[in-house]
Amino acid sequence: MRLRMLKCKLHRATVTDADLNYEGSITIDRALCERARLLEHEQVDIYNCNNGARFTTYVIYGSQGQICLNGAAARHVHKGDLVIIAAYVDLDEEKAVQHQPCVVLLDSHNEVKGKS
Repeated sequence: MRLRMLKCKLHRATVTDADLNYEGSITIDRALCERARLLEHEQVDIYNCNNGARFTTYVIYGSQGQICLNGAAARHVHKGDLVIIAAYVDLDEEKAVQHQPCVVLLDSHNEVKGKS
């Protein structure tokens, strides 16, 4: 049996921009991606804490502090919204029992305030 488990998340990131005219994706500060173990082009789910929207896109690396929703995804957020960015992994049951996700807690400036 394989189980879908949380791989990592950036918790309560603040949206810095929304670019409707850019091809799809989410642009995320490269250092935050590295801290959370998110790879460029990796699929992520986005959960908007302000309006309840939930959608899927993929990661592209951006500049320091940047959290920008692009393309159609830009319609689901506003600048200043808080979002959770989560990636998942499929593991066999034996590995799933021991798996620990990487959770990066962010402040209102998208700086790391904690990690679990």
